[in-house]
Amino acid sequence: MNISKDQMKLFPEDSKIVNKLPFFYGWVIVFVSGIILFCSAPGQTYVNSVFLEPMLNELDWSRTTYSATYTMGSLTAAVMMIIVGRVLDKFGYRLILSILCILMGLSTLWMSNVDSIYKLFIAFALLRTIGQGSFQLVSTNLVSTWFIKRRGFATGISSLGQGASMFVFPLLAHLLIQNFGWRSSWQILGIIVLGILLPLAIFFVKDSPEKVGLLPDGVQKNETDLNEEITNEINFTFGEAIVTKTFWFLVFSVIATPLIITGLHFHHVSILATKGLGSGLAAFTMSLFGPTALISNFFCGYLADKIPNRFLMACGQISLILTMLWLVTISETWQAVIYVSMASLSMSLVHTSYTVIWANYYGRKHLGSIRGFSSSATVGFSALGALPFGIIYDRTQSYDQALYYLILIPIFCCICSLMATRPSKRLVIEK
Repeated sequence: MNISKDQMKLFPEDSKIVNKLPFFYGWVIVFVSGIILFCSAPGQTYVNSVFLEPMLNELDWSRTTYSATYTMGSLTAAVMMIIVGRVLDKFGYRLILSILCILMGLSTLWMSNVDSIYKLFIAFALLRTIGQGSFQLVSTNLVSTWFIKRRGFATGISSLGQGASMFVFPLLAHLLIQNFGWRSSWQILGIIVLGILLPLAIFFVKDSPEKVGLLPDGVQKNETDLNEEITNEINFTFGEAIVTKTFWFLVFSVIATPLIITGLHFHHVSILATKGLGSGLAAFTMSLFGPTALISNFFCGYLADKIPNRFLMACGQISLILTMLWLVTISETWQAVIYVSMASLSMSLVHTSYTVIWANYYGRKHLGSIRGFSSSATVGFSALGALPFGIIYDRTQSYDQALYYLILIPIFCCICSLMATRPSKRLVIEK
């Protein structure tokens, strides 16, 4: 991919600044991408679950009503991700991220004034679209756009922001609610996101290395081998990508992780209670998801540059299967700690490799549209995560039965992962 004079003229000031830095600007993008994931917290299940009890106590709603509204809002977000992906391709990451930051602030303000079900639905739809969906998409796509050779490692580093968010924000939300109430807490979370992320989006996000006179990975023009790889990068349009078999294998290869992990998070306290562990110990083990994710994300990012990503995705599904079987057997705290570690490893293996493989297979040019579609499946199955666990438990009075039934899903995903071989654009064009 050659850098044209027109590209360099798009942001002349940016080009001068980033070219004078003693290091590759892509690492700034990695840092910002990590902060984006960190600030996605208001739209994530691990924060919303903290608000469940205080909101239900004041508003006098049932858990079923709250959960159903959360699911409907999340499904709406899944549909919206298709639009978000296309908008990213058209207008770029800097502008869209800036708008998303403002919308996140307005969404938390809206949530703080919720007093009816329809307002709650709108709040969940906005928060899930922005936090759980759009922030994730912007973060991962930015890293994939700035890196090729070290895409996996860079993705792993940026994913540390997600682990940090899981560790910090549930505790922060709890403390805020205790001191200021749940309504003011939503407002404070919005201010935190705006204050941290909006300046970074405006001043530090650059849409691509080519637009500021650079090449991916910090490649220099005299590095022949790497330049050849960049020049020969194959970019699929959304229409070309969607007709390949690999596209659909990839979409279905990941559905187990958001569905099952979300379900396990949602029912975490209840599951461990059936194993004889108290709520305090359950809360303690829940807090370990953040630190264990930090470690596993870094490790999996390194592997993603060394091992074919479809094999890592398959390993993630196998790890998830073992996690579910281990959860059936636990009865003590140390076993619960191991369960959390295994679940974090499963998430990291799948998330990191799944993020990297899309850009590796389909290129960077139309990544927003392509990943936007795949993200809709991820968000959609995440929305359904709590439901099957609840239904099966109500019928069988056992979470173990739910785990046995649902284990078929990661087996299916493992097969899809292995079938997701690199697509040929030539074959697409010939058809």
